[in-house]
Amino acid sequence: MSQTIFPHLCIAGASGAIEFYKNALGATEMMRVPHEDGKRLMHAAIEIGGAQVFIHDDFPEYRECRPDLVGAPSRMGGTSTTVHLRVRDCDAAYKRAMDAGATSIVAPNDAFWGDRYAQVVDPFGHSWSFAHTLAK
Repeated sequence: MSQTIFPHLCIAGASGAIEFYKNALGATEMMRVPHEDGKRLMHAAIEIGGAQVFIHDDFPEYRECRPDLVGAPSRMGGTSTTVHLRVRDCDAAYKRAMDAGATSIVAPNDAFWGDRYAQVVDPFGHSWSFAHTLAK
């Protein structure tokens, strides 16, 4: 089965975020398209656990002609989405993210629905959760 949903994250500092995701989530960079200013990214793609995630920098100067553009969490006052990762070891995934500079929202715990679950926010304002199914 091929991937049909691709998270597309708007980030203030997309190049730095890619490096963070490599360290914190084991991401692999697939490609990047720089903006003409040479500082920001128009588009990038990373792979995490076999799934692609798209990334681009925030471009507030385009909002006048494109009011539908989503802004980075730092400009929008937070994020309304959590990207959930099914992992082999929730505790290890949480520790790796924390060691890379994430902020804890929910420490690893045995959730009522039968998963070991944790949640963090990355330094760029995006929310990530990790879970593995508990043995029965």
